[in-house]
Parts: sequence; C-alpha cells; structure tokens
Amino acid sequence: MQLKLTKPICFFDLETTGTNVAKDRIVEISILKVFPNGNKESKTWLVNPEMLIPEDVIAVHGITNEKVAKEPTFKELSKEIYGMIKDSDLAGFNSDRFDIPLLAEEMLRADLDFDMKHMVSVDVQTIFHKMEKRTLGAAYKFYCDKELTDAHSAEADTHATYEVLLSQLERYPELENNVKKLSQFSTRRQSVDLAGFIVLDEEGDAIFSFGKHKGKKVHEVLEKEPGYFGWILNADFPLYTKKVLTQIKLSKLNNKLG
Repeated sequence: MQLKLTKPICFFDLETTGTNVAKDRIVEISILKVFPNGNKESKTWLVNPEMLIPEDVIAVHGITNEKVAKEPTFKELSKEIYGMIKDSDLAGFNSDRFDIPLLAEEMLRADLDFDMKHMVSVDVQTIFHKMEKRTLGAAYKFYCDKELTDAHSAEADTHATYEVLLSQLERYPELENNVKKLSQFSTRRQSVDLAGFIVLDEEGDAIFSFGKHKGKKVHEVLEKEPGYFGWILNADFPLYTKKVLTQIKLSKLNNKLG
C-alpha cells in the first residue's frame, strides 16, 4: 500500500514543554516526508525551548532540560524545518488540534509567515477515533499488529502514525487514498485559525467559537465592538489567531473602501 499523492506529505510529531499553544514550546520535532514516487526523507531535531521543561512533562517524554540546553533554538532551525514542509501537505496524530497550531506559533515567533492556505492536513487520530476510538499505541497494535515500544519519542510516534494511516487505507475501503479526501474526513470542524477560536458557520462565514460572542460572525462583532479586536490582540491568544483576525478585519475594511 502506498499513498496516492500529487505532492509530498509531511507526517510530523512534536514533543513540547506543555499543552498551551500560546505559551509552550517545542523540545523535539520529527518529520517524515513522503514523496509521490514513494521515496521518503526523515529528520528529527532536539530543540532548546528557551524555557524550563516541567518535571511532570519530562516524566512523559523523557527529554530533560540538560538534554536540550545546548541544542539550537526553534528560530535557529526554523528555515530548515520550513524548507522541508513548505511544498507539502501535513499529517499527524491529533495534529489538527495541537501539533499544527503549535508549529504555526513557533514559525510566527521565528518571523516566518507560515500559512496553511496551500496545504491540507490529515489527522490520523480523527480517522482512528471515527473508526475505532482508541489511542496511538492501541492504534498501532490494532492496525499494524505491533507494539509501540518507544511511545512519546517523536520519531517513533511519527513513523507509527505513517504506518497506521497506510493500514487504515487497507482496512477501510470507504476511505479514499487521496490526501484532500483524507483531510476532509479527518477534520473535526472548519477552523479558520488552527487553534479553533475562529471557525466557519454553515454559511461559510467566520464566527467566534468562545466567550461572550460565541457563535457570532467575526466581522459583525468587530464592526459593532471595535475594542474587542484590540482586546484579543493584547490578550494571551495564539499569534496565528491574531493574524487571522487581522486579515478578516483588513478584508472587510478594504471591501468598504472599494
């Protein structure tokens, strides 16, 4: 079984300092790039997060502060990492809700204008949960009949995720071997800003998914309550969310001026 690809796809996994997209940092990233001809390229980097890794997090992935102290920062690695993924679609396990939003934050912090406009993403966890509702270790055992012996190692998780997707395609004939179709199937909701603070409603308009304006159209809120825009820009929201919100505001402003 091979993925039917029209462009490369990068399977990736992150180990981090925590689960807060706006505050936490990457300590390890592994990328498995699969090309349309079936060739593969794999790279793994340890990253100095420039902050302390909490003890309870170290207990999960085993990456200590000493281990990353002399490693390059994400900003120092960002161009190399971006160069590997920029022509590709993305895939991962729980990637739509965590890995992609956090990767976008790190890219923006490194002054790289990361954008998903020309990429689609396949979340293998969503396919798994829709079909079987289990964890990555169980998925690997269920689909590949192998034990995930090095769980919470970014490289092991990345390769396991790739193998699980291939096995899912073999097991479920209703899954089409097409990255865009897999992306549509594995997307939980139409998120505009990756982190899910701004989503699309049934009419295809951007709406807020949180707070006092939950369910309201973004452009209407910004028009009626201009201060809300400034509050979000100054609050602890992901940089990508602020970028998307600014794009919406400028788009509406340009339409008015036009």
